[in-house]
Amino acid sequence: HSQVNSWSGSIEVGVTALDPAALDFPSSATGPGGSWVVRGCSVLRDGRSLREDFGPDLDALGEGDRVGVQTTAGGSCALWVNGRDWGVAASGLPPRVWAVVDLYGKCTQVTVVEPEVGMEAEEEEEEEEEEEEAAEGRRERGAGGGGARAGAPPRPGPPRPQPRPDKFPDSLEPAGGAPPPAAALTNEALLFHEKCGALIKLSNGHKTAERRRPLDEFNNGVVLTNRPLRDGEMFEIRIDKLVDKWSGSIEMGVTAHNPNSLEYPATMTNLRSGTIMMSGCGILTNGKGTRREYCEFSLDELQEGDHIGLTRKPNNALHFYINGIDQGVATAVTPPVLYGVVDLYGMAVKVTIVHNHNPSDRLRRNNALLRALSPPPPSAPPHGPQPRAPRPPGPPQRLLFHPNCGQKAAVVNEGRTALRPHATDDFNHGVVLSARALRDNEVFQVRLDRMVDKWAGSIEIGVTTHNPAHLQLPSTMTNLRSGTWMMTGNGVMHNGTTVLDEYGHNLDRLKAGDTVGVVRRDDGTLHFFVNGAAQGPAAWNVPPNVYAVVDLYGQAAQATIVEEGEAPLGPPSLCGSEAGGSGSPPSPGGAAGELRFHRLHGSNALITNGGRTALRQNCRAEFNDAIVVSNRALRDGELFEIVIQKMVDRWSGSIEAGVTAIRPEDLEFPNTMTDIDYDTWMLSGTAIMQDGNTMRNNYGCDLDALGTGARIGMMRTARGDLRYFINGNDQGVACSGLPPEVYAVVDLYGQCVQVSLTGASGPSDNSRGPDKGSAPPSPAPPGPCQRFHGRCGQNVALAAEGAGAARVSGFSHGLVFSRSHLRPGELFEVRIEALDRRWAGSVRVGLTAPPPGQSPPALPPSLPELRAPPRGSWPGPKCGGTERREPGRVRRGADDSMHIVVDGEDMGPAAIGVAKNAHVALDLYGRVTAVTIVSAGGGGGGEGGGGSAGPSPSPSPSPTPSPSPTASGPPPSGPPTFLPRHGRNILLSNGGRTAARVASYNQGLVLVAQPLPPGRLFQVRIDALDPRWSSSLSLGVCGAPPGRCPLPSCAAALRRPTWLLQRDGVFLNGGKLLQRYGPDLDSLPAGTRLGLLVDGAGRLHLYVNGRDQGVAAGGIPAPCYVLVDLYGQCQQVTIVSDADGGGPSGDPRARGDVEKADVVDGIKESLSWAPPPMAGPPPQPCPFQALCARFKDLLLLPDGYFTPEPRRSRCFCDSCLGRGGGRGGAPGPPAPRGWCRFGLRYGSLWAEAAPGAGGGWQKWPLAYHGTSAGAVRRSLDQGELVPGPAPREAPPTGGGRSPRAPPPRAVPGPALCGHGALRPRHQVPGPASQRALGARVAFEVWVRPGSFRAGPPSLRPPPGLDPADIEWVTKEPGATVRGLLVRVE
Repeated sequence: HSQVNSWSGSIEVGVTALDPAALDFPSSATGPGGSWVVRGCSVLRDGRSLREDFGPDLDALGEGDRVGVQTTAGGSCALWVNGRDWGVAASGLPPRVWAVVDLYGKCTQVTVVEPEVGMEAEEEEEEEEEEEEAAEGRRERGAGGGGARAGAPPRPGPPRPQPRPDKFPDSLEPAGGAPPPAAALTNEALLFHEKCGALIKLSNGHKTAERRRPLDEFNNGVVLTNRPLRDGEMFEIRIDKLVDKWSGSIEMGVTAHNPNSLEYPATMTNLRSGTIMMSGCGILTNGKGTRREYCEFSLDELQEGDHIGLTRKPNNALHFYINGIDQGVATAVTPPVLYGVVDLYGMAVKVTIVHNHNPSDRLRRNNALLRALSPPPPSAPPHGPQPRAPRPPGPPQRLLFHPNCGQKAAVVNEGRTALRPHATDDFNHGVVLSARALRDNEVFQVRLDRMVDKWAGSIEIGVTTHNPAHLQLPSTMTNLRSGTWMMTGNGVMHNGTTVLDEYGHNLDRLKAGDTVGVVRRDDGTLHFFVNGAAQGPAAWNVPPNVYAVVDLYGQAAQATIVEEGEAPLGPPSLCGSEAGGSGSPPSPGGAAGELRFHRLHGSNALITNGGRTALRQNCRAEFNDAIVVSNRALRDGELFEIVIQKMVDRWSGSIEAGVTAIRPEDLEFPNTMTDIDYDTWMLSGTAIMQDGNTMRNNYGCDLDALGTGARIGMMRTARGDLRYFINGNDQGVACSGLPPEVYAVVDLYGQCVQVSLTGASGPSDNSRGPDKGSAPPSPAPPGPCQRFHGRCGQNVALAAEGAGAARVSGFSHGLVFSRSHLRPGELFEVRIEALDRRWAGSVRVGLTAPPPGQSPPALPPSLPELRAPPRGSWPGPKCGGTERREPGRVRRGADDSMHIVVDGEDMGPAAIGVAKNAHVALDLYGRVTAVTIVSAGGGGGGEGGGGSAGPSPSPSPSPTPSPSPTASGPPPSGPPTFLPRHGRNILLSNGGRTAARVASYNQGLVLVAQPLPPGRLFQVRIDALDPRWSSSLSLGVCGAPPGRCPLPSCAAALRRPTWLLQRDGVFLNGGKLLQRYGPDLDSLPAGTRLGLLVDGAGRLHLYVNGRDQGVAAGGIPAPCYVLVDLYGQCQQVTIVSDADGGGPSGDPRARGDVEKADVVDGIKESLSWAPPPMAGPPPQPCPFQALCARFKDLLLLPDGYFTPEPRRSRCFCDSCLGRGGGRGGAPGPPAPRGWCRFGLRYGSLWAEAAPGAGGGWQKWPLAYHGTSAGAVRRSLDQGELVPGPAPREAPPTGGGRSPRAPPPRAVPGPALCGHGALRPRHQVPGPASQRALGARVAFEVWVRPGSFRAGPPSLRPPPGLDPADIEWVTKEPGATVRGLLVRVE
């Protein structure tokens, strides 16, 4: 009678044996208890399928259609649609049944109508017929208004509906009107044939096929359908199980061979007649390839839970479907009779036939019960038909997890905790649901207990209408296609489709201890919470009685339900601001009035004492990852003071303190505070730093010199200055131009272990004016949030507290800069105040990356002459000015583009690829002599500027800080890193800058997360090659960012706009554009640097070791993304910069601005450095090298002491030296044959002899110092050689030395490098624990000339060696350790 189109599915009709007078009506007619229901094209008994493809599709009926059921005395039930009898739907019914109708989905209203005359007459005749049959058999009878029937022969099948291809899968008419085969004249469900491959085991009523012994056998897994396929009928399977042992995977197709007479081959591709198969991403006909690249998807890339289907259209064309997506025509000619065939080959182990193929209702396929009973009503069922008496309300049932969960998940802790026990092995199948439906306005909240770093992505949360008791849980909740709303990342998905791209806080950035929640309001809106902060409405018209869903995906390994009172949620009116963390200053006496440490902190930090104390755990083994932040923004003139309570003398460096404009919820806590590269000002030692860059040195105090009991305070004044206080004494202005909302941030680094808040109010801020008592400071008068920096041209005078600038003489030297960098979406607007028509030219405006404090000592006369530093910069372009006095603006777009706006008109993007910390640069040149800032900014905190000529088109400011950039797109700037989404055989390390292929020869595709700006050179270094394979690396660019679909096995299979350099050719989307271009990439050795650059004209260039090979291709779009395929021989690559490859910028340690964090990370300001590259390519791993590396790992030495891979390990065994791995070229001592060397960093402990420190280190003698395994760590910690236990063979040292004198440090010369007496032998279990091995350790050192002498040998020298030259003795601490030598015997 009435329908709506908002839902899928429609009316369901049938009969039930339950008495409606005593029935508690469930939410579905398909529940247990004796029901026979027709739904769609299926017949279900108590929710379980009896028949498939029966009658017409009830979901396709429209308004005005009539549907009914009819029972007979024989216990059968027939379906009638629009007056037509469609035959018996079910039999074996009890004598007393009631008709049942379910107004489901689109069907909203029905009306009971009188049956037609034909239906009544036929019912009477049918009853008479059954009575007569019992007495005298069948007899012929005439028509009674319902047509004539034959008595002797069986009743013919009902007339078929008109065929509608691709709509009804039960169309029986073959193409061309030819008579269908006998096997097609049946409603028999499509199943697997009982005759199958030798290793196949059938189950689930022949719906499921599984290959036995999947870890021992990879073939003999062929299975066919039990009957031929009809035209338009979908044959679809779901992959249930895969194994990782084999290559290759499932193959699917059709064959003309009857399974009863077929001799099953080992694989279907061995069959040479009547067979069409899809294998990988190609089509094979009779075992031979006919289409190599049929579709973008490869069957070898599919995962568990993915669907594969096929159908033959009425025009005889065969189509394949991947997860419901039509892949197009595979072949246009097919035999008349076709059986479906599946080959469980290689990785594919188990599949199941899926009978429901409606793409808009994916969830309903292959579910035993698609919709289950709702929770029981609150009142008890009455006895009899009398009215029900309401039950008194009892205590609410606790929210727990349902025990039915994902196959890789487990529910523990009495239903409160869900976890993935093997989180490092599997990243999905972690779906858990609540045990009962949520009530209106009831908040479901969970706390993340444990995270793993191996995977990308993290927790997802939402609601679903499906009951967990009967739901077949998918691998991820985003695969469901009905009744599901999920928050994933920072977006919202409904039924697997993204409906909100940038909704709220990014869930992928959460850490252990964070909370997420969901609530359905009584108005039908759905809201999510992150750490108690409401993210706003995410969906509307959500039905009641929904179940909460948590998907422990990727990094999320364990979560616990947080009950009311454990972590109170803020009121919904907060709308994204957390109590205690909002942008506006809290009122006195509010919850956020007292300063505390925020609950979010670094991984090694611990907050105790009610948020007043912060300490670093495991302080003698860990020295970083302990950043803590204040719980709210500092007020103007408010002192944040801490006292150092505990220190250790194990490390170098100490506490670092400062302020940041980043909200704690948006801060991704790095290892050290110097790694925060935006909106942060800090004091490290005596250096003032902004965004990780040094602004000034020799500030008034040294934090590294403070000891236990010292007090450190920070204050932001009303003028925007940052001041430090040491033990209550003001140290002066550290920096200026701070935004109004900043949080205190402290790094418990190195020696500093524990601090506590003092609670001191501190000295008054004289810049704030007269004191108003205890009342909070009044807000500043409206004005622009941006100011000009104090660093400006020599002819410029600033006015109006930095809001105005004027050129007082000349026509040039008028450079001014913005005080803070321009945030994405922020508009910087100035109004021209004065003109001098004596001069030509006008104002110039642009963006520049270096902060004004780091500009050249003497600013140039004009903006075009401003030169950027050689690294990490983006000089902004200039723009011609205007003589009019209306405002001119520069705006930074959300896509890191620069726009010039003149008189309110956007001139379009002037440049792209703007750096993250770009400041506005303005040149008061020529006629323009004075300007005033009138913008309120887009992300600042001020009001609209006064004096503006009109309403500013910039958005009005909000006290809540702008959200952090989303993770859905690439990061806007920063050093390039590889994207976490990569080929299955790739392992990323070194902060995402190194990619290694750990298995096989393919599946090594990686993409760079950041787009490649025009004119920027991107370089990678080939670190390691494996000669077992052929071919090698290929690289290029693609014009579209990577999506959610699986990456192919190699770059050549990418179908998005892709330009690829492979061997000596250039390819576009797999087709060759150019041949004999540049060197053959397959022949390049390890250590080669390859670079890509897109010039301003959109042309792609290849660079090999810094040399341009010319134009490879043109028409490259912007932005584009770099891709690298580690194929064949190429095992490992690393992203390098000019400094990494020995470019013109040189060694960063010679610049003088290296901070103490360099000894930890080896990376400072996007530069990395390591020991000088050794001659020749690095050797390939060998068994001896693996044994030595295993022993080195047993010493439990921190990775921070060693150089990063691949320079960390080098083997000098006989086989590696035979391949050219030994030292050669430069004169000096021979290679330590029979040893494996692990390179050490040149940290501050040995900086005197480090490369570049003095320039003469190359002339220092190289020697070897034998030691014990126990002395290795002490030597590395102290920075000096610590003597190990004296060797047993060593005789007592003579020479009349005093016994109290410290023993000399014996440094054996190279002649004794292999002498075992100088190194104690340690017992090490072998790899298989079958026999013990002996291991020795030594240091390879440089020795300062003049600090040693040839001493008497403490050992018996080998024959033929001069005793005076085999041992050196030194008492001076001048040795610099270069490497750790390990030898396993």
